[in-house]
Amino acid sequence: MYLKALKYSVIITLLTSAIAIANASAPITLVVPFSPGGSQDAIGRYIADRLGNELKTTVIVKNVGGAGGVIGTSEVARAKGDGRTLLLTTGGSITIAPYTQTKLPYDVNRDLTPVALVADTPMAIAVKSDSKLQNLQDLINAAKAHPQKLSYASTGSGTVSNLTAELLSQSMKMDLLHVPYRGASPGLIDLMGGEVQLIFSSIASLVPAQKSGDIRILAAFSDTHSENQPKINTVAEVTKNEALNVPVWIGIMAPKSTSPDLVTKMSRAVQQLCTTQDARHFFAEQGATAICGDAGNLQKLINSDSSRWKSVIAKVDNIKKQ
Repeated sequence: MYLKALKYSVIITLLTSAIAIANASAPITLVVPFSPGGSQDAIGRYIADRLGNELKTTVIVKNVGGAGGVIGTSEVARAKGDGRTLLLTTGGSITIAPYTQTKLPYDVNRDLTPVALVADTPMAIAVKSDSKLQNLQDLINAAKAHPQKLSYASTGSGTVSNLTAELLSQSMKMDLLHVPYRGASPGLIDLMGGEVQLIFSSIASLVPAQKSGDIRILAAFSDTHSENQPKINTVAEVTKNEALNVPVWIGIMAPKSTSPDLVTKMSRAVQQLCTTQDARHFFAEQGATAICGDAGNLQKLINSDSSRWKSVIAKVDNIKKQ
């Protein structure tokens, strides 16, 4: 009887161990809530590859684009918190959408938890290369002297591109004419064609056109100089207003039910790969600056980002909740 019980005990132990090993090596899905291509997707794929090495498993990238990141974010918000689903996210679906959409299919605080802060892909302002606006102060002076005469391209109404322009306008008490586009590329084409005078977009999307001599970047909304573009002024330097340091962050989040131990494990793995020289170099090539913060750093940034955009949006009638 004892031997029989011992036999069953050994079998159960072996099965339990086998299940644990299988779970430990089961693939992780990193949802990237954007279509393939672009700096966020490239950074997501880089993280997935290195994170798999750190966690001794496979990390699969799943692109779930649409609605400015809301569709992909919603998928992760509904997922099980078993450590097998992660979200590569930016502020659009986390700190902006709650103030622009009335029927958001998730609640950020209820359904998601921060894991790690990865990088910053700062917004910047650019003009056509032959523009008479030589610097940011020229732009501010011209906008104040001629309200609604300077038009700017954004990547869409209610996007971080549009809101950054609104933040600058509200802070400097100036009035720009907004021309929304579906993405940076068509806005850049019209900037170079003289249809609009300015563009607000990520520095990553602007650098190629600057290198070709078609545009000039006037300033970036970051608190540090870009590693690849150290001569570009920051907006805060010119305006003496630290509130205009606007991080356009990339972070990792997970379903809210994910255990604290799993969050800590994944956070450490992301930070470990993020701090390498290889990662910093790769991020810089994408127009991003490595930040490498933990879950607490990301939560703090989400809180400040939410407060900023809530205030900006409340003052712009056409991008309030719809």
